[in-house]
Amino acid sequence: MRALLVANPAATTTSARTRDVLTHALASEMKLEAVTTEYRGHARDLGRKAAREGLDLVVALGGDGTVNEVVNGLLHDGPDPDRLPRLAVVPGGSTNVFARALGLPNDAIEATGALLDALRERRERTVGLGLAAGVPGTEDESVPARWFTFCAGFGFDAGVVGRVEQQRERGKRSTHALYVRQLVRQFLDEPNRRHGTVTLERPGAEPVTDLVLSIVCNTSPWTYLGNRPLYASPDASFDTALDVLALDRLSTPAVAKYATQLLTSTPERGPQGKHAVSLHDLTDFTLHSKVPLPFQMDGDHLGLRTSVRFTGVRRALRVIV
Repeated sequence: MRALLVANPAATTTSARTRDVLTHALASEMKLEAVTTEYRGHARDLGRKAAREGLDLVVALGGDGTVNEVVNGLLHDGPDPDRLPRLAVVPGGSTNVFARALGLPNDAIEATGALLDALRERRERTVGLGLAAGVPGTEDESVPARWFTFCAGFGFDAGVVGRVEQQRERGKRSTHALYVRQLVRQFLDEPNRRHGTVTLERPGAEPVTDLVLSIVCNTSPWTYLGNRPLYASPDASFDTALDVLALDRLSTPAVAKYATQLLTSTPERGPQGKHAVSLHDLTDFTLHSKVPLPFQMDGDHLGLRTSVRFTGVRRALRVIV
């Protein structure tokens, strides 16, 4: 088996020693090339090269951002599960949503052991992914399409992600407490929390208007707060297209209600109420905003957008589980 290990040296929960141990463990079972990323987008370039060279496997060692880059590299020329290298994930970030949603251990050493067992037993599955692109006829039409593995957000939650990234650039460590602090600050500064600016359009249905928050889920749970999974769209699955949870109001009572529902959510029940919109298994839809809003994918802040087109692609990539 010809394999590539893509390791992010800035991953939150791994050290150089851990990476060396993992590399030796994997190299004992396969013909392995290990590369440490050196710049933003390097993992994407490595994934693209691996796909074009016809490797059997690409192992992403890092957080969700590293996984997202590798996936976008692998699928640069489009999804083809039977031809593309398989993807394996060894979690090294602070949250590791994609790996945990696949049922993998949240510890790098344990995950490596599980990966080797899965390879010996030929355990894998084909997962669906989300694709976000610019909308023709808008100022965002030239924005390149980008794949995401577990979620995207347009509006409030993307603003929180952007604030966290700013704090990390200033040297703050990525912790769940940091996310909570930035969420509170985003709420206090949010100018559109009572009158949303986003409209969701989809074929064959009336538009959903005046949305403040729009979370697009490719799987469930949506994210984790420590070890607690949060289910924004409990029915979302790697086997279906995309789900959406949207809110048309973020007043103080509404935030208290829906935040409590998120914290107590289960695989059977997510946020519900008169200000919540839940949509399941959408293959194609568009979010438009009257004003530029923050946009994030897989926890990576991508700047401001006014329109984003989403496509749910079933059976996009083979993953070792």
